[in-house]
Amino acid sequence: SIPKKMQKLILALALHAAAAFAPVSTRANRAPVELEAKKSVAELTDAELKGKKVLIRCDLNVPLKDGVIGDDTRIRASVPTVKYLLDKGASVTMCSHLGRPKDGPEEKFSLGPVAARMSEALGKPVKMAPDCIGEEVASIVGSLGEGEALLLENTRFYKEEEKNEASFVEQLAKPFDLFVNDAFGTAHRAHASTEGVTKYLSPSVSGYLLAKELEYLAGAVDEPVRPLAAIVGGSKVSSKITVLEALINKCDKVIVGGGMTFTFLKAMGKGVGSSLVEDDYIETAKKAMKLAEEKGCELIFPSEILVADKFDAAANTQVVSQDAIPDGWMGLDNGPKATAEIQGKLADCKTVIWNGPMGVFEIDAFAKGTFAICDTLAELTSKGCITIIGGGDSVAAVEKAGLADKMSHISTGGGASLELLEGKVLPGVAALDDA
Repeated sequence: SIPKKMQKLILALALHAAAAFAPVSTRANRAPVELEAKKSVAELTDAELKGKKVLIRCDLNVPLKDGVIGDDTRIRASVPTVKYLLDKGASVTMCSHLGRPKDGPEEKFSLGPVAARMSEALGKPVKMAPDCIGEEVASIVGSLGEGEALLLENTRFYKEEEKNEASFVEQLAKPFDLFVNDAFGTAHRAHASTEGVTKYLSPSVSGYLLAKELEYLAGAVDEPVRPLAAIVGGSKVSSKITVLEALINKCDKVIVGGGMTFTFLKAMGKGVGSSLVEDDYIETAKKAMKLAEEKGCELIFPSEILVADKFDAAANTQVVSQDAIPDGWMGLDNGPKATAEIQGKLADCKTVIWNGPMGVFEIDAFAKGTFAICDTLAELTSKGCITIIGGGDSVAAVEKAGLADKMSHISTGGGASLELLEGKVLPGVAALDDA
């Protein structure tokens, strides 16, 4: 059964009224489990929105090649909050970064194509600004009518954005009355457009997407419906060890998959052939296993591995036991027995968080283990389990499998998802008004 808090959340979202939460600041030696309520856009009165100039930080950092948007998920995810503000009679100006421009404006990083797609998604025109600061932009913002939308040009065309430089922040905030942050994907960065503008604009509140992300991700680890399981995959222990340790501290079961498996197997003294191993992290892996033992968390590794004689779609493959990987062969996916065992371990779970694939799922020959997890989680969701896909490659896998709408929550953040699961304070959230 879904706890009252989660039931309230789902109802609130359905009614366009979500409460936002943020981690409070924590001492390094203390498990950060407290959440502090933050004000959300749903709590603003009609009078606080009608006729007001609203700056909303969206995450519109979509894959763009030759002016063509490869995946518009982030644009569509931004629509509910923008539409709500427009319907309330606000003049809405969106800002975002796109890509990593190195030195000033670059045509390939322009948000122009995003404005066109956002216009289609909203069903009304979205004007495109030539810049994100300056007198011309201030004039365009000033002339926006109630219920009209504008998109500012890429904030990262200025180095001052990432430096959160005060005079840039002031210029960015100047034409506006209030601020809404709906960009979970960059909430872990203290940039001008995520954290800086809150010093100049009041109220500063969360949008629906940000509130939903925080509630699901923070709620899952801080007030979980148990049994709570996490599936942590991906190629490297080095990039996942902090989140792995945080999840071992909180979960009943943690399933390890992907390339990081082999650093653990080597730490157990097992042969791993030519599989990816981070020798510098073998001691770290041993400590993680010891931590799981101390915490009573069941740490689960694939008992059977699909190995190949080279990293190639046309490679020779065979399925072997985890302790029988032949020399010169590399593990690239879970074997069928391992998949069946993982499905068995997840069967009684009430909350599952997934971050990272089980194998090299981009290549069909090594994708079965990952897509089996997608199928399993979709089935568990239908039985009432809360399933959270925590950003990055897991989201890509679920979307490739056509099962995104079968999960409880798909996170739009990569690094932000990991940092929240690790229990870190997200500066873009901490800076918002308290509820």
